[in-house]
Amino acid sequence: MGRAADRPISAQTLASAIGAKYHGSAEATISGVASLETATSSELSFLADTRYRGRAEASLAGFLLVRDEFVSMGSSIKLVHPAPHLAFAKALEILFPVAPVVPGVSARAVVDSTATVDGAEIRGNASVGRQSVIGVGTVIHSNASVGDNVTIGRDCVIRPGVSIYDGCVIGDRCIIHSGTVIGADGFGFQPTASGWVKVAQVGRVIIGNDVEIGSNTSIDCGAIEDTVIGNGVKIDNLVQIAHNCRVGDHTAIAGCAGLAGSTIVGARCMIGGGAMLTGHMTVCDDAVISGGTLVSSSVTDPGRITGVFPSLPHRDWMKMAATLRRSIKK
Repeated sequence: MGRAADRPISAQTLASAIGAKYHGSAEATISGVASLETATSSELSFLADTRYRGRAEASLAGFLLVRDEFVSMGSSIKLVHPAPHLAFAKALEILFPVAPVVPGVSARAVVDSTATVDGAEIRGNASVGRQSVIGVGTVIHSNASVGDNVTIGRDCVIRPGVSIYDGCVIGDRCIIHSGTVIGADGFGFQPTASGWVKVAQVGRVIIGNDVEIGSNTSIDCGAIEDTVIGNGVKIDNLVQIAHNCRVGDHTAIAGCAGLAGSTIVGARCMIGGGAMLTGHMTVCDDAVISGGTLVSSSVTDPGRITGVFPSLPHRDWMKMAATLRRSIKK
């Protein structure tokens, strides 16, 4: 099933708003959105990948966002755009507008008297520590914890249960999802004859503008220098970024990836799910690291890096492993 829009909208009006060419009736109305498989005659879907053309041809969607080459496909009304998925994203913003910020501090919130929160919305059971500054238009959701001397920019969304430790700096228009921890101590210990001695972690986490961080991700503070996340970075759920890491502008990191300490990742990189970078290395700009890859040395050339065997039936895997062992013995 799809989702009904907050209110129906003229298909022609929506097409104009997202920069699409409209091929259909001026009276047609869109009631919501859905996938190709489940869309009905009043719902909008999209075709962005030619691999799914068959699904689009079989779809009952009344409205389809497509490239020009598919304008005559089927009987649905077409909204034509050179980048249908991007146009669909714009359509979603129009069909499902974000609730406006209501500035003010809930009576159930705990905000230190020295904090600056004018123009922000602080919801119940959230806390904001000493000397912290929360920008205009930012929402701190229930049960989020903002420490002392934290700076959060304008128009951010800090979801329930986020923890932001002392001294962290977060830019404008950032979104941080539930369960994420920003600024926890890095994994710094020194061995002695009697056990491990903790090394104080005195750096901060600095996050740029337009960053989105998924749920249950951890970004540790620097040991001495700061851990830095650049502008426009997108980080998925369950990602570990250790102390002293630096992630360049507009890099994307998929779920369950891990960056060990002092990893420096360039701009516009893509790190696949489950990839592990073992630390004290540099990844150049525009590198693509495949999911599940173990990277143990610096990446110096742009392009795709892959370090995993594709899955096989167990018996075939065992045969391949045996062949590798025999080749090593030769």
